[in-house]
Amino acid sequence: MDYPNDQAPGAPVRSGIPEHGRVPRYYAVKAQIALLVDELAEGAAIPTERDPAERFEVARETVRQALRELVLEGKLRRQGRGTVVAGPKLEQPLSLASYTEGVRRQGRTPGRSLVTLDRFPCPDALAAETGLTRGEPVWHLERVLLADDERVGLESTYVAEARVPDLDTAFAREAVEELAADGRTVVLTTGFARVTQDAILDALGWRGLVPLTLCPADAGGRGRPYPDMVLEAFLRTKAAEEVAQVAVVGDTSYDMLSGVRAGAGLVAGVGTGAHGDEALRAAGATHVLDSVAGLPALLRGGGQAGRTT
Repeated sequence: MDYPNDQAPGAPVRSGIPEHGRVPRYYAVKAQIALLVDELAEGAAIPTERDPAERFEVARETVRQALRELVLEGKLRRQGRGTVVAGPKLEQPLSLASYTEGVRRQGRTPGRSLVTLDRFPCPDALAAETGLTRGEPVWHLERVLLADDERVGLESTYVAEARVPDLDTAFAREAVEELAADGRTVVLTTGFARVTQDAILDALGWRGLVPLTLCPADAGGRGRPYPDMVLEAFLRTKAAEEVAQVAVVGDTSYDMLSGVRAGAGLVAGVGTGAHGDEALRAAGATHVLDSVAGLPALLRGGGQAGRTT
């Protein structure tokens, strides 16, 4: 995972200002754009990325990151090819613990959508803030808070890995179920033989989770980095009109190559495997995610979320 200006993983953040005192450029740009948003009416267009980039003398990607966070927090929303001011904000309860109850009291339906799940040794600052043990593995979750499917905030949570060791597997399943609920067809592929693949699915309790699973033997015998399994999934499911509508997700450079060679429109690398961001991008990843849990949000945003190449 990339941390701006060497920000330590898990450094506590209050009002967008990291505790270590260094303010990443995108935080500063985000704060300035937020001031502009407060002065504009609902539906008002936000200047293009080039304007604030020139005004604040930063790269367009810096502006893009600031806008992404404001969209996640519900202050802005995508409209066509631009970004506009979102509608009236939900009256937020003071405590996140009472979020669900507070939203329901206002006659709206609460919800949460996971956008980030990563794991790292607990740094000093986080240990002092939360009471966790310095150096112990911790999970970091970021979830968008929803009210009637409208984004109204961003929740950040830290929990010791020892308390929930299988959290990544649980959220991977949740991501698959979320994709299916969005009307997307999910196909699971593996380089293992069918008997091994079935044993893995049984161990995870994933048998029957998706309509189709494929191994190399199902696609003529060639696995990744060849495009065969991606194309076999495209042909069998008939879920897309063209391969450019297919998204390929994996955690190795071979996964990325198979997607690129098949002609997939989105090829997302996941940084939880053996290959890091650099290797995934070199193999053709169009996006890099901290966890597969962020895939539903990426697809809903039309490829706008995640770390874009």
